[in-house]
Amino acid sequence: MGLYQIIEALVIVSAIFAYINKRVFKLPITIGLMFLSTLFSFLLLLVHYIEPGILNPITTFIHNLDFTTIVLDILLSFLLFAGAMHTDFEQLKENRISIILFAFFSVLISTFLIGTVVYYVSSFFGAPINFLYCLLFGALISPTDPIAVLGILNKVNVPQQAKINIVGESLFNDGIGVVIFVTLLTFINKGVENVSAVEIPLHFLKEAGGGVVLGLVLGYIIFYTLKSIDDYEIEVMITLAAVMLGNMLAQSLHVSGPLAMVVAGLMTGHKAKSEAMSQQTSLYVDKFWHLIDSLMNSVLFVLIGLKILSIKFEWNFLWIGLIVIPLLILSRYIALSIPFQLTKKLLSITNNTVLLMTWGGLRGGLSIAMVLSLSESVPVKDELVFITYIIVMFSIFIQGLSIEKVAKRIYKTQE
Repeated sequence: MGLYQIIEALVIVSAIFAYINKRVFKLPITIGLMFLSTLFSFLLLLVHYIEPGILNPITTFIHNLDFTTIVLDILLSFLLFAGAMHTDFEQLKENRISIILFAFFSVLISTFLIGTVVYYVSSFFGAPINFLYCLLFGALISPTDPIAVLGILNKVNVPQQAKINIVGESLFNDGIGVVIFVTLLTFINKGVENVSAVEIPLHFLKEAGGGVVLGLVLGYIIFYTLKSIDDYEIEVMITLAAVMLGNMLAQSLHVSGPLAMVVAGLMTGHKAKSEAMSQQTSLYVDKFWHLIDSLMNSVLFVLIGLKILSIKFEWNFLWIGLIVIPLLILSRYIALSIPFQLTKKLLSITNNTVLLMTWGGLRGGLSIAMVLSLSESVPVKDELVFITYIIVMFSIFIQGLSIEKVAKRIYKTQE
């Protein structure tokens, strides 16, 4: 099946599930889409069990979906650019210290803590995972996805600085998480004995720093190009082309595409919108990227649910995943608390924000895309894929559906 047919199928399924969710279940759209696609996958498994072979074309299609390419090379760039473009730059600037601390240092701390937890839990269940692969897992499971949370938080009396910290941390920790993951994977493939202590930070700086520089260059190109004309149709096309160009350049230059998209999106949403766009253009660009954001997220969460059909099941994997979940939440709280406690005099946030960010730190498609990108030669790939899926499912269904009650409880004195 060609790329166009795959896109057709995913958009059709996303539209059908979105309609059913709106009419019947009335869940937040991303959670509803994932619920329906997961339910659909389990129904396929049941039908396959009753009548083997009858649904082979559908299951073959799902098995052959290149989830990693679709998410990392296509969806992620558009989602991060759209998310950054719609983020309040002034509020982001006001909270820049906490956001940088949470997005950078907390991801590093979380990677180490989660890696250590998985190492000991897997050893306890007789399915030990090499510590380097545990760190790799820590890197891929640390990035968070705010999409499902923000729509719910908007209904609750949550301080704006808490929301902006959740959004800002997520935008940047996606990029940082990918850079850490790629850096670790590169050196695992090269062999630890062939890597010097200097190479690791240099590789990290090249990926992260290069991504930021590329984003700045791209942002200024968008700004000056839009400033030179006044035609909303062409200007919308320019923003779309810029994301595609940036993604292509990031892959060619081996720098962080996610960080480049975040920086370019922030510049477009702030500088270009206020200084280079007419009111009409700004309206059309906003609506276009809001639609892109909704469509891409819908496809992403449908993909997560459908891809369950490809997961290899073993009871040991299940128990490891279930035990890791509470330890993962604790690790996230510690990873957020350390920089918060060390610098709280400089920050405008409270411990309530840290608590909300802990429970609101949902894992999503990026974690699954990274774990599926591992080579089949990785000896523990099946184990890591299953554990990742267990965590993502719990995160979206349990944390996502309870975040409203948790937020009300945390901020009950303010209501």
